Amino acid sequence: MSEGKGTKDEPWTLKTPPGTSEYQAWRDEAADPPALVVQVGKTQLRYALRCIDDLHAMLKERADWVPLGSADEQKAAADGTIEAWGRSADNPVGGWYGLKKGLRGRFGMYVPPVLEVLGLAEVEHQARNNRMRAR
Repeated sequence: MSEGKGTKDEPWTLKTPPGTSEYQAWRDEAADPPALVVQVGKTQLRYALRCIDDLHAMLKERADWVPLGSADEQKAAADGTIEAWGRSADNPVGGWYGLKKGLRGRFGMYVPPVLEVLGLAEVEHQARNNRMRAR
């Protein structure tokens, strides 16, 4: 678990679900639109901040484990995964939660640990094929 507060000055320091990479994340409520910022080395990804509440609501509705299925923007996401939901026309934003063209993917890798640190979800931490569910 992270000791950060989820702000730019005190970001959460998180690990990807398999535990292979560390990254930082924070809320940028002043951005237009408000964003969840993910810093992975020198690469910065941004997702619509509402993804936290929207993903939690979807998980509560499903009431079961959902596979993560992380994929780069240029690759197709496996059906039924968190990654596919994060870019689906059927989600609450009607498409991608990712805000930076070319870096909109990997939703299923970087957003689930944020919900976990907030106590909103349980995330598996196996070498591969991880899932999550609402708390």
